[in-house]
Amino acid sequence: MKIASFFSGAGGLDKGFENAGFHVAYANEYDKSIWETFELNFPGTRLDKRSILEVEPSDVPDTDGFVGGPPCQSWSEAGARRGIDDQRGQLFLDYIRLLKAKKPKFFLAENVSGILHEIHSKAFNNILDDFREAGYDVFYELLNANNFEVPEDRKRVIIVGFRKDLKAEFSFPLPIKPQLTLRDAIGDLGEATASTDQAKPQVLDGGVPNHEFMLGSFSTIYMSRNRVRSWDEPSFTIQAGARHAPMHPGAPKMVKQNSDNFVFAPNEEDKYRRLSVRECARIQTFPDDFIFVYDKISTGYKMIGNAVPVKFAEHIARAIMKTLRSSEHHIRAKQTKKTQAKTVPLLIKS
Repeated sequence: MKIASFFSGAGGLDKGFENAGFHVAYANEYDKSIWETFELNFPGTRLDKRSILEVEPSDVPDTDGFVGGPPCQSWSEAGARRGIDDQRGQLFLDYIRLLKAKKPKFFLAENVSGILHEIHSKAFNNILDDFREAGYDVFYELLNANNFEVPEDRKRVIIVGFRKDLKAEFSFPLPIKPQLTLRDAIGDLGEATASTDQAKPQVLDGGVPNHEFMLGSFSTIYMSRNRVRSWDEPSFTIQAGARHAPMHPGAPKMVKQNSDNFVFAPNEEDKYRRLSVRECARIQTFPDDFIFVYDKISTGYKMIGNAVPVKFAEHIARAIMKTLRSSEHHIRAKQTKKTQAKTVPLLIKS
């Protein structure tokens, strides 16, 4: 089955669907700092580098499904929470515009948990109504990626729709036990390379690609909370900013001074460092042969933090695939039954 991907980023969602048996026939990503990474890892996919605002339905090939994670900053609980009134929030509407025109069998839209905040309830319900008016039965749920083989606490709203004529009955995947931890994700990785943001990426002979962490100070906001999870816990959410990356689990938990101030444990300051780009990628369940290309290390962190965890996407994709096959089986069975009914000879009494 073929899919078209929008707001593709580095391709976490795309990779998960690919692992589940889908083919990414078309992708749309406007951020030029991501293009080289996407094209390197998806050589068989056509990448449209324009804004979705410029994409016409005729530019998108016929596919079985649409997938995408419209920019989430305007819905974020940590941001200004402008929602649909923000230009980035309105990009949701262009996703629906193309969906309505192309009418694939299904769609998926991923967004931050903040979209469910009461302040956005009217806008969110309007979005769901727009999906329904486009001709889809709509299902949504707040899921934690840590329940789906991702060693990270990461809550996201997943909206899935199936074209109404399919009469699909969809269920989101059930949580998987046991949940993975930082030890599962990065316990086998050796020491990372320290790097400034401007330094060129380095890969030592036989080393792991992108295994470097950014040097630099920590903001007062960062130091207002503990940023260390232990080896046997899942990671904090991997964010899109390098300066917000969690600390490596080899460090002790930070020490609370007061309600909004933490410090590094005395006499152990040298144990604290940010997670490396590759460690963040491992936590987001990208395989090691998925290479991130960048001039600035902060761009690597951004690509990974904005991505949908690969394994999370794969589990949802498999549930969608199962539903599609079930729906198509029922449709074929119904058509066969109708055909057979038409060909039954009439018994004429003599």
